[in-house]
Amino acid sequence: MTSNKSFFFSTLLFLFAVVVYFVTFPSMVNAEPFVKGAKLCEECHEEEFKVWSKTKHFKSFRSVHREPKDASKPSPKKILKAVGGQKRMKRNKTCYLCHYTLQKKDAGAKHQVKSGTSCESCHGASSDYMDIHGDYGGKDVKREAESADHKAKRIADSKAAGLIWPSMKYEIAENCMTCHGLANPDLKADDLAKMLGAGHPINPEFELVKYSQGSVRHRHYPPNMKTNAEMTPKEQAEFFVIGQAAALVSATSVMSKSSEAKYIEAQKTRAENAKAALAGVAEAADLLASPSRANALKLAAAIAGKDLTGAVGSKLPAKGDYK
Repeated sequence: MTSNKSFFFSTLLFLFAVVVYFVTFPSMVNAEPFVKGAKLCEECHEEEFKVWSKTKHFKSFRSVHREPKDASKPSPKKILKAVGGQKRMKRNKTCYLCHYTLQKKDAGAKHQVKSGTSCESCHGASSDYMDIHGDYGGKDVKREAESADHKAKRIADSKAAGLIWPSMKYEIAENCMTCHGLANPDLKADDLAKMLGAGHPINPEFELVKYSQGSVRHRHYPPNMKTNAEMTPKEQAEFFVIGQAAALVSATSVMSKSSEAKYIEAQKTRAENAKAALAGVAEAADLLASPSRANALKLAAAIAGKDLTGAVGSKLPAKGDYK
């Protein structure tokens, strides 16, 4: 009898410990980093937030699901019906993969759609890096007073925790191509066919400089954090090449994802455009021979800081064409 009681209480104690663990350490139970939302970013990045609030990425939260007055434009209702599942875009997984930001307050909370494409869509889910990224060496230490050693460690640690820094140009470009190339790895082949069949657009002419240096440009760097700096021609050329590299890898990797003719044709066009753009860049030889992420990253490292205006300057978009 004593043995049975001992077993009972031991089991009860174990179960209690398990419950306490799950309640106390939810982030350890749910190891996946999660999105915390743009409002937290705004606390330190006010100027960037102001820029974002005027973009299509921001405004689409209230508009992308609405039926257009122009009947020749794609119908969200028709596309949603074709895909199936939840009847609201904000609750339909196929739609919110790219059109919305799914965020939550903490690891144990439920995801909620709170905005359109936002900060973490490009820079990575912030749950693991937010505190690291905003720590300049102590509670009362300001950015200006941060030591060089601490800054180097902060940058490395936040990167390891999932932050995609603006300096990580290929990774930024790669994220853009995920949605702008209809190449999201979680987008199912059947859904792709249904979406395109119902009129969902795909733009094989998407080019990184053209689409990133217009309304969405947010280049606020020390010492003047109020200035939204424009890229120099040299910077544009480097970013253009990196964008083409990302487009080539993206298009090549998803070419066979769907048997939908429209999708295959668009990916072929993306790949052909990228190859033509990179043809005059000597450092792109390995990537052109074998379009892989590893070769694209190698290219990005090889051209860092180089002036490629001679090779691609004539291919850069005019400022008046920026989106």
